[in-house]
Amino acid sequence: MKIQKNKIKFLKILFVFFLLFFVLIFQIRAQDTDELKEKIRQYQEYIKELEKQQKFYEENIKIKRKEAITLKNQIAILENQIAKTKTEIKKKEAQINKTNLEIEQIQSQIKDKDLKLSDLKEKIAELIRKIYQYENKSYLEIILLNENLSEYFNLLKTTQDLQNSLQKTYDAILLIKENLEDKEKQLQNKKLELENLKKELTLQKKNLESEERAKKNLLEETRGAEWKFQNLLAEARLEMRQVELEIARLEKEIRKRLEKEKEKRWQELEELGIIVFSWPVPNEGITATFHDPDYPFKKWLGEHSGIDIRANQGTPVKASASGYVARAKYGGMGYSYIMIIHQQGFSTVYGHLSKINVEEGVFVKRGEIIGLTGGLPGTPGAGRFSTGPHLHFEIRKDGIPVNPLNYLP
Repeated sequence: MKIQKNKIKFLKILFVFFLLFFVLIFQIRAQDTDELKEKIRQYQEYIKELEKQQKFYEENIKIKRKEAITLKNQIAILENQIAKTKTEIKKKEAQINKTNLEIEQIQSQIKDKDLKLSDLKEKIAELIRKIYQYENKSYLEIILLNENLSEYFNLLKTTQDLQNSLQKTYDAILLIKENLEDKEKQLQNKKLELENLKKELTLQKKNLESEERAKKNLLEETRGAEWKFQNLLAEARLEMRQVELEIARLEKEIRKRLEKEKEKRWQELEELGIIVFSWPVPNEGITATFHDPDYPFKKWLGEHSGIDIRANQGTPVKASASGYVARAKYGGMGYSYIMIIHQQGFSTVYGHLSKINVEEGVFVKRGEIIGLTGGLPGTPGAGRFSTGPHLHFEIRKDGIPVNPLNYLP
């Protein structure tokens, strides 16, 4: 009887030991998790503050754009834009740090669950061994070893308790495994989010360089004189108006001439069938959308008739679709562009080019290199008020600008 009591006591002590062991591990890991949670919370608060700053600069820009167009006003807009971009960079860096902490937190949770699984499996093995030791004995042997039936039933109850604990432990393992799979998915999503944030940060830094360069170029061009700024403004307006009229005129004239003469190249163009457009440069981000309400020159140059695609200075520009080059104008220090006529009433325009590789009247295939991007303030082909390296890209239908994003893949 004494032996059986000691065994029962031992099993109970063993069971309590396991419980204490798991509680201790949980407390230690909970402390680590709490520290990470606090750091993540601090970054969340910091990001909220930066977002408030962004809105402040955005409001300043909106106010300035409604005011009269002066050099002082344009410098103020650029300075607010620079401050806004710097804030955006800080925000992206904070988001990257926060995401890194979230990844660390998830990895810690995965490690924690792996350890719990291992611990629970060891616990199950121990419980199974103990249950086997007692269940492997015959009922006669158990009765003979006990002086009365109460001791026998105590032993049976202890065995039953161990079996119940075994079932609960097994259920816990299944739950943890399901949770572990969910954490693995969360980890992959966070890693993808981190990569996207890093790309966005790189683009924001490029934006900042362009904006600072634009401000520097404007000050150099005007030397701080309002009358020089107004002269530049007038020249830019005139230049863009002439370009717009030229594109509209050529669109009508060339189509009419080609259709009337029934030239072989016009027939070849029509035989291309349904038109398919592709990106003229890799899509590294859109800096200005079609009819962008925040287009910085909207007030004095009109609606933005295309999209501005971010591209490093000198990036090869490819024909978005096959067609004939209607215009290839190199503007020197002015605005350089190419216009291509396509089938089904479509045409495309490629602006702010630093170099032109094609001549007017030649047929180009989709994907063929037609020039190099520009847009860097103060460089050939950029025009008077370019904000930085990019490609201005238009798609027109029957001479009217349409949103390129509705046609690009």
